[in-house]
Amino acid sequence: MSNYPYQIRSREQYDAAYKRSVEDPEGFWAEVADSFQWHRRWDKVLEWNFTEPKVRWFGGAKLNITENCLDRHLAERGDQPAIIWEPNNPEEDFRVLSYKELHFKVCQFANVLKNNGVKKGDRVCIYMPMVPELAIAVLACARLGIIHSVVFGGFSAQSIADRIQDAQCNLVITSDGGFRGNKEIPLKSVIDDALVQCPSVKKVIVLTRTRVAVSMIKGRDVWWEDEVRKVETQGNPVCPAETMDAEDMLFILYTSGSTGKPKGVVHTCGGYMVFTAYSFVNVFQYQPGDVYFCTADIGWITGHSYIVYGPLAAGATTLMFEGIPTWPDAGRFWDIVDKFKVNILYTAPTAIRSLMGFGLDFVKNKDLGSLKVLGTVGEPINEEAWHWYDENIGKGRCPIVDTWWQTETAGILISNMAGITPGKPAHATLPLPGVQPILVDEKGEELQGNSISGNLCIKFPWPSIIRTTYGDHERCRQTYFATYPNLYFTGDGALRDEVGNYRITGRVDDVLNVSGHRIGTAEVENAINMHTGVVESAVVGYPHEIKGQGIYAYVVFSGGSHDNDLASKDIVQTVARIIGPIAKPDKIQFVKGLPKTRSGKIMRRILRKIAEGELQNLGDTSTLLDPAVVDEIRNGRL
Repeated sequence: MSNYPYQIRSREQYDAAYKRSVEDPEGFWAEVADSFQWHRRWDKVLEWNFTEPKVRWFGGAKLNITENCLDRHLAERGDQPAIIWEPNNPEEDFRVLSYKELHFKVCQFANVLKNNGVKKGDRVCIYMPMVPELAIAVLACARLGIIHSVVFGGFSAQSIADRIQDAQCNLVITSDGGFRGNKEIPLKSVIDDALVQCPSVKKVIVLTRTRVAVSMIKGRDVWWEDEVRKVETQGNPVCPAETMDAEDMLFILYTSGSTGKPKGVVHTCGGYMVFTAYSFVNVFQYQPGDVYFCTADIGWITGHSYIVYGPLAAGATTLMFEGIPTWPDAGRFWDIVDKFKVNILYTAPTAIRSLMGFGLDFVKNKDLGSLKVLGTVGEPINEEAWHWYDENIGKGRCPIVDTWWQTETAGILISNMAGITPGKPAHATLPLPGVQPILVDEKGEELQGNSISGNLCIKFPWPSIIRTTYGDHERCRQTYFATYPNLYFTGDGALRDEVGNYRITGRVDDVLNVSGHRIGTAEVENAINMHTGVVESAVVGYPHEIKGQGIYAYVVFSGGSHDNDLASKDIVQTVARIIGPIAKPDKIQFVKGLPKTRSGKIMRRILRKIAEGELQNLGDTSTLLDPAVVDEIRNGRL
């Protein structure tokens, strides 16, 4: 008997749950939701339409997500590890926080936030390294009904300023610096640069991590440790959780779109909690006592849903790692697995491909006997990497869950369930109960039957679906709900095999998936065009053996002769400064012009084919303003 009433334990149970979730979605999700703690039950399980769009789950219900992640576990699991933290440097001591300790620290820091004048409904930007205090800050915000916006520690000052301004944050939580491999990341000084443009920010709370010298501005900047000491002297260890409506905003997470400006994806309290816990327990087949290790960063949706909220709502032990897979050597993940007897490992295909490149020397003397389940996230996994992972890490005895989902879906929508439904190399396989995917053609007509491919849409809401894009609901409608009427459009293409398994084939819009991070082509082009010598640019993806997709930039440069090598380096620096290192182009080809239609539209289809090395069959070029441009680009391909 499972410890989770909603855990599916056989293929028959999956089929029955799926059938019920489609025939009676409200009854199905109400039953799952009954496993959680509510201050007040809902009036109506679901109201929705995909035209406005408007989706409300558990309308009228009241709760606080942190009571479900912390308080309700204290009686039974108070001494169980909630978070295990492994530092960047293996010589530094690891930390273990029990549910009791985590609850105490979250209440303590929530009181710090109160002392610093933030209240329910305010927005707070969090820019921190992967340390336990990052999870504590996230949960403390949620406890008070403060909306958190976590920004990944690799983004530039400009990217942070854009996000802070969009959300109008009034407080920032950061750290003096962070460690990542052999690098020290100067987080506080990046924040200082960003805040020049952000008058809404009144306070900055700074955690001590790297002990690097930082500027501290009187009246604005305070040390985390000093603020905690103040709370201790007030002798107020408890902090009651704010009562939230199920549809109150929980967090904003910025993601790249096909236009230049990042958009703030909004998730709410009730449905998000129910779906992340449900998907976590079912996909990974989590059992109490298992040690679960997700290698993502909390700055991405994977970290929100499957390091913090999903595992803690399920009373799991979740492992956080500050460093990178290849430092001090390429055996680091496997060392961590052995050190903490990890049972479930969830990582990205990019990491797997990168580690494959180092050969088996870093794996062969590792035990890895504790592993029961392996998972992949962020992008489709190729068969070669799937088999390497299966044979060398799972030793052929661990099911691999290949999970497909997005920032906007907040939880896993399509995946096999470990050991319950069959996996298939490079296929995400079957939808979770409550998820109704369909494939459509370009016109939006549904494609029936199996052995077909098309654009992946979802025709019915699941509890953690995006509610809006912050401050711009129309953008949400246009991006996800306007392409095909009454459908949520994922932006991904997929094929459905002969038995109904889904395989994601990649983006069908102008968004790249680089190392599992979504980056809009327009955003990169805007950054390249900021360079003084650039007239215009076009960016496409091309197959990259480690990252999955690489960034290929075609650049028209002004002026006379220039040193291509130096100009390329300058452009790369410009992009890193404006967006962050994750968006740096891998290849820059200087061209005299770009293939454009007579109306001035860049034909990216042609550029994509050239970047991919398909130089012969470029399709119809007769509609181009100057077809000769194509030959020049083709001949100059890198």
